[in-house]
Amino acid sequence: MTQTARMYGGSLYELAVEEQLVEAIGGQMEEIRQIFHENADYMKLLSEPSIPWEERTKLIDEAFGSQAQKYLVNFIKLLCERNILREYGSCCEEFRRRYNADHGIAEAVVTGAVALSDVQMEALKQKLEKISGKKVSLVQKKDPSVVAGLRVELEGKLLDGTVQSRLSGLSRKLDEIIV
Repeated sequence: MTQTARMYGGSLYELAVEEQLVEAIGGQMEEIRQIFHENADYMKLLSEPSIPWEERTKLIDEAFGSQAQKYLVNFIKLLCERNILREYGSCCEEFRRRYNADHGIAEAVVTGAVALSDVQMEALKQKLEKISGKKVSLVQKKDPSVVAGLRVELEGKLLDGTVQSRLSGLSRKLDEIIV
């Protein structure tokens, strides 16, 4: 994450706290992030310096002006004006990072070959909350290269319970015994 994203995302977070709009702005930021992700051409259009600033502003107002918080709409306009709209995703991450820090939430990503059931996700979430001592926001990813087991990333720590990891560990132990 760039210093620019930390500064801008952090500033928007502080404003949202001050205005008591953290949940509203945070949720809308993620929705707009998804829109930008799904519509890369729209993002390029808003970032195109040959299009006059007034026209880009009008496009932002038409797309988000009536649905999003005015602070968020103005934030997007500011990024667009400064030609740093590509930093929007990182600004979202900084906003979420600050929110999570203030609310004692740890983000975890669980990766497996198949999707876990709701019951399995809840059990894993409870176990991770015990380990971390924090409330856990759990995101699930599927990766067919994970043959069996799970890999969990929690606050920068890797908890690897995959078969591949276990086999690698056994292989290292055998190498130590043989040598």
